Amino acid sequence: MALTVHLSCFQVLLVAGLAQGIKDSLRVQNPGAGPLELKEVFTLFQIQYNRSYSNPAEYARRLDIFARNLAQAQQLQEEDLGTAEFGVTAFSDLTEEEFDQLYGNQRAAGRAPNVDRKVGSDEWEESVPSTCNIEAQWGIKTRQSVEVSVQELLDCGRCGDGCSGGFIWDAFITVLNNSGLASEKDYPFQGAVRAKCQAKKHKKVAWIQDFIMLSDNEQRIAQYLATEGPITVTINKKLLQQYKNGVIKATRTTCDPQNVDHVVLLVGFGKTKSVEGRQAKDVSGHSHRRSTPYWILKNSWGANWGEKGYFRLHRGSNACGITKYPITARVGQPAKKVSCPP
Repeated sequence: MALTVHLSCFQVLLVAGLAQGIKDSLRVQNPGAGPLELKEVFTLFQIQYNRSYSNPAEYARRLDIFARNLAQAQQLQEEDLGTAEFGVTAFSDLTEEEFDQLYGNQRAAGRAPNVDRKVGSDEWEESVPSTCNIEAQWGIKTRQSVEVSVQELLDCGRCGDGCSGGFIWDAFITVLNNSGLASEKDYPFQGAVRAKCQAKKHKKVAWIQDFIMLSDNEQRIAQYLATEGPITVTINKKLLQQYKNGVIKATRTTCDPQNVDHVVLLVGFGKTKSVEGRQAKDVSGHSHRRSTPYWILKNSWGANWGEKGYFRLHRGSNACGITKYPITARVGQPAKKVSCPP
């Protein structure tokens, strides 16, 4: 069974869009590639992603980082148990620390209403999946398409102080406290820099009654997804820096399921057609054909990343911690406001 959901937040996601990965023909397959070959590929990378560096020393540093990332991508390619392809991406000249700083690896501890769990995320990473979740749920329940304001969530954080890095539930509590969300048209996206909250000046076009955290059981998550619609989840994003396409089936070593730091939207699930997997060998060493169950997730990095803005994780193994914080809004007129915790 496969389930897919069209989301009206596509235009907002393009604002954070990243250039598409270098074509397969440009990938370095040989880990022992000579300096000239590596430099040629790095030059193509610079052209593809419009990269330039301030001086020769910085160029040499980025070239070294690029080479290390290529080696890591090849290692991930060899270790992954699914069908994922890893290689050159828009992040290939960034260190892991730089990637974390840019894409929300802020591990702040906090307490969700009635939920004693900890998770941290960047405000943008929290806001986009939250608005997409609300839009999809609203469309399913009312059969009306709506595009809500991401900027309102960025400007009107529930605690008035940015919520110290942000939590996935902060966005939903902000919607409850503001009695809904304005439209993207009326309250357009201006950037992640916080401005004065304008929530009271605009008509609301969507509301939520509350939000819930689902069971950490993947079968129950799939059942809810199939019957009720998209869900926000928080995963370990480590493998996404080198990800190009396919189904990621990570080990606990390559993608720690306890160390979640990136909010995305879970929109569907399915199975690959029976193919000869990289790890699909029996005791005699012969390959055999099998299918791979997967989740479909929508990222906030634009349609030129991954599989047109989406990626797939193996379903059934808690890949990258996908079951740790499955949260969804329930749309409708709000029952009451929710106060900030002390």
